[in-house]
Amino acid sequence: MAHGPLIGAARRWAQIPIVARIAVVYVSARLVTTGLLLLAASLSTPLSRFGADAGLVDFVLGWDAQWYWSVAEYGYPGELPLTESGEVAENTWAFMPVYAYAAKALGLLFGSWGAGAILVSLVAGFLACLALHRLLRDRIGASAAMWAVVFFAAGPLGALFQVGYAETLFLLFLFLALDAVARRRFWLLYLLVPVMAFTRPGILAFALYLGLYGILRWIRRREDPLPVREIVHIVALGALATATGFGWQAIAGLVTGDAGAYLATELAWRRNWVSGGASGFVPFDGWIQAAQFWFGQWGMPPWWGLIALIVLVAAFGVALLRSRHVRALGADLRLWSLSYALYLLAVFFPQSSTFRLLIPLSPLWGAIAVPRSRPWRLGVLAAVLLGQWLWIYHVYALGNTFWQVP
Repeated sequence: MAHGPLIGAARRWAQIPIVARIAVVYVSARLVTTGLLLLAASLSTPLSRFGADAGLVDFVLGWDAQWYWSVAEYGYPGELPLTESGEVAENTWAFMPVYAYAAKALGLLFGSWGAGAILVSLVAGFLACLALHRLLRDRIGASAAMWAVVFFAAGPLGALFQVGYAETLFLLFLFLALDAVARRRFWLLYLLVPVMAFTRPGILAFALYLGLYGILRWIRRREDPLPVREIVHIVALGALATATGFGWQAIAGLVTGDAGAYLATELAWRRNWVSGGASGFVPFDGWIQAAQFWFGQWGMPPWWGLIALIVLVAAFGVALLRSRHVRALGADLRLWSLSYALYLLAVFFPQSSTFRLLIPLSPLWGAIAVPRSRPWRLGVLAAVLLGQWLWIYHVYALGNTFWQVP
């Protein structure tokens, strides 16, 4: 008897237009996140970066949001700032312009950059939820796609939907781009790729993805015909993604007169973690250094870190190849996940912002949503909400040590 009202409610819910259902999910998730941020503000102490009187506005404009605000207000330096020891200091060249100036343009209507920033993040986040559902629904079914949206909107990085970070805007463009490839509407990518390239780093991963996608299509050309026009699109878009991927480095070099300005700026952040600093960029070296660093911090032999890194990479590869839930997402999304993971391995030094840097792997929420067991899905939801609180608590309520930087 008790199941009757539940079945009726489920049927009524299913009759609501999908946009409205996703809006309910998204608004509910944002209210939960707001409550967690308010709780974090009440727990903030004088030892926190935000002080004892922290509020929501402080969090919205905190951390990297300050850099985006600086881009919007002052632009980029024509001469790289230096530390007292003569090394390149942290500066705004590490932050790309699309989000900063979009927030500024919208903020003009409301009197502040911060208002524009939170609106861009919120609106882009909602549209990203719609795009994610569209990307997944034909692969795993409407129900699982909706649960993937729930996990995405309420996930451990849920605070990024309502603070001054570029992630949600990039995810919107990314999901639209992945969907355009899946539906073979390649013309859309000529618009999306350049905008993605100047929103946040990651377009080189998309270039690799297009290359692997082209190879896959060529291998399967007998069962899935590959017209010449599509070959031309894939090659041209791969070249465009590669060119725009290095475009920001070229612009920084032209403006500052230093061809290595962008890489030197990025390495300025790594200097805070690596003893003696980073003398130059070497692909894949960051993870090796970090594995040794973190295991040393935890009082374990540094070589254990290398073993852990190998195991982690192998486990991720096996999941992409063998997990039936991941395979349900389709070969193209698995190729994207592989491409982005290889990109991170090549360029990133894993530290406190690692979880944030993993967010472009969000289509994998679909694999977690595939099992239809209600206890499983509710358990995952509880776990991601707990993860969201732990993340907010450490980077906003505390934020007082080197590993609490989002």
